Amino acid sequence: MSLPPAIFIIGPTASGKTGLAMKLMKHFPIELISVDSALIYKDMDIGTAKPTIEELEKAPHRLISFLDPSQSYSAADFRKDALREMQEITASGKIPVLVGGTMLYYRALENGLAVLPEANQVVRKKLSDEAEDKGWDFLHQRLVEVDPIAGERIHPNDKQRIQRALEVYELTGKPLTKLQKEAQLDALSYRLIKIALIPEREWIRDLAERRFETMMEQGFLDEVKALYKRDDLHADLPSIRCVGYRQAWQYLDGKLDADEMKERAVIATRQLAKRQMTWMRSEPNITRYDAQNYHLDSVVNDINFFLE
Repeated sequence: MSLPPAIFIIGPTASGKTGLAMKLMKHFPIELISVDSALIYKDMDIGTAKPTIEELEKAPHRLISFLDPSQSYSAADFRKDALREMQEITASGKIPVLVGGTMLYYRALENGLAVLPEANQVVRKKLSDEAEDKGWDFLHQRLVEVDPIAGERIHPNDKQRIQRALEVYELTGKPLTKLQKEAQLDALSYRLIKIALIPEREWIRDLAERRFETMMEQGFLDEVKALYKRDDLHADLPSIRCVGYRQAWQYLDGKLDADEMKERAVIATRQLAKRQMTWMRSEPNITRYDAQNYHLDSVVNDINFFLE
């Protein structure tokens, strides 16, 4: 209870997270921090469903529109920046509220990040050659011997994760599991209430198509065209791989027609929402609300109880 409080508002795409956060500003001394790997980019407003100018005037969000699309940004970068913003908000006597749907960012912020070596092509080739010679079962058995916890967690058919875990061991001399446990010592020094807005599956399926059509009406394709004209942007950048932007870029490249662009963007949106929902269902200590039918009083009461 001696730790300062913080609030997470989590939910899939367009589940009403920003709306709830804005309502809570009338009840609590809070400031908002965005937890979204797409909202960080400048000049990418329509396709990311960024809060409107009016919404941002009423409820300013930190960590929005501060990075050029040509630049990359990692979960470690987010953790560093979010901790700085949280500390500033806490020092001002307010409560940081983190709002968004990038689940990797939440996990990195709350649990810390293991300091792992970068990929080493020499070690990877050695492991791949060994797997081709002796089989992946042999490499998995070695993983069980050097890191029993990872060996039990990683399926024998998961070649990529087996290779990475053994690569980390060969480069550091430490099991991946041990490095991950060391990272947990750097866990978030705040007490949390995690609020999740859970929409119905049917609503999510319909939402994806409605959202794409609305984006197009708002000028999404013109937004992507402006990015496409830049010499320093290309399809492999994290910004351009964002849902919707990847498919629009392929359309402008002539690889998709308009119908294919829409179909693939809708499918990608549904897949993203499904991954977000899966993560929220598996995450412990979350207070869940029906995204379409929650009562604000219930949320306020739960936060008041948490703050007591």
